[in-house]
Amino acid sequence: MLAMSDRIRAARTSAGMSQTQLAGETGVKRSAVAQWERRGGTHPSVSHLAHIAVSTRVRFEWLATGRGVCKASGEELTVSTPTQDYVRDDLEGNVLSLLRRLPPRKRQVAQSIIEMLVV
Repeated sequence: MLAMSDRIRAARTSAGMSQTQLAGETGVKRSAVAQWERRGGTHPSVSHLAHIAVSTRVRFEWLATGRGVCKASGEELTVSTPTQDYVRDDLEGNVLSLLRRLPPRKRQVAQSIIEMLVV
């Protein structure tokens, strides 16, 4: 059975939402969503869990417990479990968000700049 953090991430990504978008839908900061998706992180309140289920169109029971089907249609979600968390803090999340909006050529330039700064 998937951990709650994995179910929340799977629901969010299958709905095509970013952590920031889900945070806006549930009335929390993006860092709260990152905590919910982090293994060993905090769990959302029942109210927030209900908002997540509605926003991502998954069944509340599946999201809360991992039992039953995840969507009313019976559709299964593809779940990828990362070996480590994607984002460690808000700054890293903001940088990653900006990087993802860049076209491929500019991403390469940004990578080169970051590599120069790290040395």
